[in-house]
Amino acid sequence: MSKFKVGLVQNSAGNDMAANLSNAEVMVKEAVSLGANLVITPEYFSCLALEGEILLVGEKTEAEHPAIAWGKDLAKELNIWFLMGSLAISAPNGKIYNRSYLISPQGEIANRYDKIHMFDIQIDEDEWYRESATIEPGDQAVNADLPWGQMGLSICYDLRFPNLYNALADSGALALAIPAAFTETTGKAHWHALCRARAIETGSYVFAACQCGGHGGDKRSYGHSLIIDPWGKILAEGGEEPTVVVADVDANQASEARRKIPALEHRRSFVLPDQKAMAAE
Repeated sequence: MSKFKVGLVQNSAGNDMAANLSNAEVMVKEAVSLGANLVITPEYFSCLALEGEILLVGEKTEAEHPAIAWGKDLAKELNIWFLMGSLAISAPNGKIYNRSYLISPQGEIANRYDKIHMFDIQIDEDEWYRESATIEPGDQAVNADLPWGQMGLSICYDLRFPNLYNALADSGALALAIPAAFTETTGKAHWHALCRARAIETGSYVFAACQCGGHGGDKRSYGHSLIIDPWGKILAEGGEEPTVVVADVDANQASEARRKIPALEHRRSFVLPDQKAMAAE
């Protein structure tokens, strides 16, 4: 079985977790009503708000986080695979894990993934982010086993590191999940190009659910959730408002794209420029 339908939830979260989960549930059910077998929500879909200089993401321990029981019940009720793009989970050292949860149709946690790459950037004097100040990075790449094949897990800023996606594809992933809350500034400049590049480079489907709209203060997410095929074609795209994006997927198309352009097999090792100079001396 290689064919299925994926649905992406594009929400705009605030600081009221109960309201965010209620709104997300409506959207998940809409995706299922449109035929989705796999539904994906964005990064921090259950809570994302800026109050003053403080970014609120609703961190809880895994045992106490209300979104986990909610997600388990919803996946079981709807008989779907459900990727909760990310939740803020308390870490033992006082920081937070930015963690994805894949829930099976039986309502069980099938996989966890902790975001590896930290969003420490400065666009200008007024727009900068230091994710490493509060987030504990992961160090484990994860491929999830689905009935249609493997799906590589990642979160937001991971998108800028193609070596991660090459490794996921090398390990068997035919699709790549990229839940995000990409900023409006970087989204306008890079979101489409990077998502299409990851699909093309690896010959994989890309499922990129992204939050949209304002979250208080000057914090805005870009939206434009994308479903992209292994040839780099955008199959479905959200706009700038909350919405549900759905598309048909055939996992065999990933194998076909890799047969046509087997770039993953063509990689070669090479001598780095500084090493070459040293060898010449």
